[in-house]
Amino acid sequence: MELPTYAFQHERYWATATAGAGNVTSAGLDAADHPLLGAAVQLADSDGVVLTGRISTATHPWLADHVIGGTVLFPGTGFVELAVRAGDQVGCDELEELTIKSPLALPDRGGVQVQVVVGQADASGARRVGVYSRAERSSADTPWVAHAEGLLTSATSGTTGTTGASGASGTGASGEVTHGTELAAWPPPGAEPIDIEGFYEEFTQAGAAYGPVFQGLTAAWRDGADLYAEVSLADQAAAARFGLHPAVLDAALHTVALTGAFDGPVLPFAWSDVRLHAVGASDVRVRLTSSGGEGVSLDVTDSTGQPVVSVGSLVLRPISAEQLAAARSASGGGLYRVAWSPVRVADGAGSAETAVWFVEGGCGVEGVRSATG
Repeated sequence: MELPTYAFQHERYWATATAGAGNVTSAGLDAADHPLLGAAVQLADSDGVVLTGRISTATHPWLADHVIGGTVLFPGTGFVELAVRAGDQVGCDELEELTIKSPLALPDRGGVQVQVVVGQADASGARRVGVYSRAERSSADTPWVAHAEGLLTSATSGTTGTTGASGASGTGASGEVTHGTELAAWPPPGAEPIDIEGFYEEFTQAGAAYGPVFQGLTAAWRDGADLYAEVSLADQAAAARFGLHPAVLDAALHTVALTGAFDGPVLPFAWSDVRLHAVGASDVRVRLTSSGGEGVSLDVTDSTGQPVVSVGSLVLRPISAEQLAAARSASGGGLYRVAWSPVRVADGAGSAETAVWFVEGGCGVEGVRSATG
């Protein structure tokens, strides 16, 4: 019997499994009921709460479509989603502030552990919230990296926290649609259409290589200081599992590029007065107003003009190569590269000289072997 001349063909007969929360109740935890979080636990000595999860491009492949400077970054809108979900857990329906302190890079292999920590309520009911991560194979004494810190409050009375970002009712944390800006007249009367052909190709050239999931901006208009846009996420089932899918909100922020206020890609830095009015939207309308400098305000509605999320203020800033390198190192995703090392070659007289060889394509391999033979 002769072996085939081609490489063996491997076929898998088992479905590729994705990580899930499992039976967390057996470990004394509550299920978080969120795509990015697996469990939640209320602290025994206070009314603080910790929500935990594991994030990777294997279990959450859509995150691989968010590439900045050659690095897969967890989107800044994802930190907002996590904080809003944490607020829902403790009955807070407003994210009064959230500052992103350091980016979260996702490694090529493996994932990162994530904790969303909600502190004890103060006299007014406000709570501090923080988002932390570390590489999943870290030792027990490895410090956690603080990525975002903010403040959760309750803007409405009678908030129960039982229906919110992860709830199935399609409403905010109080179980009712809260007040927000409507965008019922659409396209906006008097607004001038903006040509966005080649929009994402220009983003790629500038260093922000967004994949299909994050290429949600489909149309845009300008009316004075206001920019309007339509954003769509094809996977409606995925959108339904989030308060507001991070890719939808991220694409809404791409409208910032049309203001002309920034020379290159910018990322969310400081959020203020964020309110989620309804959940699970996949097709949205956006109004973005520049407040001068690095700041904008944002109103997002569903396709009928009903409020989805409002952002009182958002400051955006560029990210440096040094910040990206630090993020890769912290997540355990440092890049390994092949490097050429010079070799000292001694002749018969005992002298030595250094030679460096470059091999192109493969046609030069024999030549190198002959010369170094």
